[in-house]
Amino acid sequence: MTNIIETKFGSLVNTSKIAAGSASNIKKTGAFYNFSIKVSQDDIREYSFTDLARAEYMRRIMIGHLEEKLKKSLKANP
Repeated sequence: MTNIIETKFGSLVNTSKIAAGSASNIKKTGAFYNFSIKVSQDDIREYSFTDLARAEYMRRIMIGHLEEKLKKSLKANP
């Protein structure tokens, strides 16, 4: 329950679900495994790897970083 944060509007949000929803699934395109992360409305970052295991690992890492960013931004705007 530590992932649930109250926003300035009074609603409760689960930052891990928001962060996971901002990341696309891993797709194989040619020799590469690609996924993208939507950091903000205008900032969509795409990542490409040659190994599926590395792509899965980095996707988990990037979702974790995005979750921490969301926690900081929601706590900074009470």
